[in-house]
Amino acid sequence: MTTSENTEIRPFTITIPEAALEDLHRRLEHTRLPVTAPGDGWEYGTPNSYLSDMVERWKSFDWRAQEARMNAVPNFRTEVDGQTVHFVHVRSRHQDATPLLLLHTYPGSFAEFLDLIGPLSDPEAYGGRAEDAFHVVVPSMPGFGFSTPVADAGWTMARVARTYDQLMRRLGYSSYGTHGSDGGAMVSRELAILDPEGFLGAHVLQLFSFPSGDPAEFEKFGPKEYAALEFLGWFQSVGGYNQMNGTRPQTIAAALADSPVGQLAYNELFENFGNGTSLVSPEQVLTQVSLYWLTNTMATAARYHYAEQRSASQAGGAKPPVSHGRTGVAVFKDDFQTIRPLAERDNDNIVHWSEFDRGGHYAALEVPELVVDDLRVFFGEAGQTT
Repeated sequence: MTTSENTEIRPFTITIPEAALEDLHRRLEHTRLPVTAPGDGWEYGTPNSYLSDMVERWKSFDWRAQEARMNAVPNFRTEVDGQTVHFVHVRSRHQDATPLLLLHTYPGSFAEFLDLIGPLSDPEAYGGRAEDAFHVVVPSMPGFGFSTPVADAGWTMARVARTYDQLMRRLGYSSYGTHGSDGGAMVSRELAILDPEGFLGAHVLQLFSFPSGDPAEFEKFGPKEYAALEFLGWFQSVGGYNQMNGTRPQTIAAALADSPVGQLAYNELFENFGNGTSLVSPEQVLTQVSLYWLTNTMATAARYHYAEQRSASQAGGAKPPVSHGRTGVAVFKDDFQTIRPLAERDNDNIVHWSEFDRGGHYAALEVPELVVDDLRVFFGEAGQTT
């Protein structure tokens, strides 16, 4: 027996029940913090001093105000590949605007792009030009936020990429580009590999290319590349969540689903990715953590690490495919530093490279104006070559 997919696009309004907010407040009032580590610094993980301050902030955090911000833009849901997909869709008043997918991070969400939607879709209101306009689509990855419940297993970044291509075609776009950081950058690269008809390019904050063991790869390295390797070593030393999510996602999910403060602590990347340099505000962190808590989606979000590791294992050590799709890279000072010689080994059509002296892994939250400007440049260049 086969069932046809429901391709209807349905308007969606975010309405968290009041009982869920009351439950969150009760749990916060009864927080039990762990025994303090020596010095109570970040070297052991999320410190009590940070958690105590954030719990107090969370108690007075206005979720309804954030909910109103999310509902101030048009939200929708539809079904693709058997999966409910939530997305924001804002068409520019300029009919010939460039269609653009904005793809979020882990542990982020579609909400990290709320401040970009206006400048991108209505550039003239923010100091831009009419030709800078974008039609903006911001999906929630399956298993994140309101793209739930998850229908089945096996959601890799490549499968998400195929799902997003179907989504854009369903919305009537014959061509489009993408932007992403973290998981969003990985999905963007998968779309560049797919390189569907009309693909305008992938603008990413990171290309995750690493040494293969061939000594010849280091011949093009200079001080900048070796510094990037050193930063990578630091991140690996604090990235235990990768191993946990990749091997026992349901185990850690049980703790995170039962403790809002545990979830807050586990999402330390918002504060600690750049080794204490993050510009993400407490309110921005609480918006993201509240969204995960109120939708109970930490488990399904964490399973991407598991699916990716299993996919790599099944590949039997085969090299990842080289991307031939048009690609642009924006490197922010306190983010993962893409190593250009290795990135060019794995992506042979990098046509844009920019570096910024401020901002980090969550640049859309930290320095949205810089992200907007770089998107205008990258996709403006695409228009000149098509």
